[in-house]
Amino acid sequence: MLSPLSTDEILTLLERALQDQEHGLGKRPVVIAPELLRQIAVFANGDARAAYNTLEIASAAAKEDAEGRPIITESIVEDAIQRKVLLYDKAGEEHYNVISALHKSVRNSDADAALYWLGRMLEAGEDPLYIARRLIRMASEDIGLADPSALNVTVAAMQAVHFLGMPEGNLALAQAAVYLALAPKSNALYAGYSQVQADVQKTTAEPVPLHLRNAVTGLMARFGYGKDYQYAHDASDRLTDMQCLPENLKDRRYYLPTEEGFEKKLKEKLETIQEWKKKYGSEQQE
Repeated sequence: MLSPLSTDEILTLLERALQDQEHGLGKRPVVIAPELLRQIAVFANGDARAAYNTLEIASAAAKEDAEGRPIITESIVEDAIQRKVLLYDKAGEEHYNVISALHKSVRNSDADAALYWLGRMLEAGEDPLYIARRLIRMASEDIGLADPSALNVTVAAMQAVHFLGMPEGNLALAQAAVYLALAPKSNALYAGYSQVQADVQKTTAEPVPLHLRNAVTGLMARFGYGKDYQYAHDASDRLTDMQCLPENLKDRRYYLPTEEGFEKKLKEKLETIQEWKKKYGSEQQE
């Protein structure tokens, strides 16, 4: 991995670019104050390519003075920096670094940082639908059922981007990012599904228990399809002790809700169900 260049090293490269008539800007010598050239070097954040791009944009925007010399002014430099100096490459490592920063800021409930990294991507020209997809992932991975509305907010933001386009859609993404950052956090769904994936890969894929199968033909019924199935709506508590997992995973627990947000209510519901099964068991059908 290449290390960032120092400001002085980038400044030297920019000075050479201004003089280089074959590969640089020497064929149209522009006038730029030393402090403005250093400003470009500073804001390049150690990335020579970003510095070159900014200088090239500023050079193209330079206005000729009374003597016909192209002059790069402070306002031209500031405009070029705003548009191009962001350390961001949609096809490179920084693409993943910045989306990682957004995701981890949301997970850490830092709304300001989430808004900043979102802006870094959008202002650098990132595909807004890519960002929307990542926000939707965050809603399920880091918030889940602690706030079920988080998924609705992110999907709505994606739809807004589809409908409005950019830049009008950027505020919908900003709204979603801040909402996610401030929402209660839970990775219980993520952890549970990860365990399911591991079990699917590592355990025997036992057939579906007969009592859970539909007997769509008489032959299937004779083979025991649907036998001993317990219809929860016929039970007084809408609960049965019927085992729904394969025998080799009997009583396995995957979803372990937290105390965060709405998930606290789901945890209480699960605890009630478990207590019911311990107390009543199969007796509830008698």
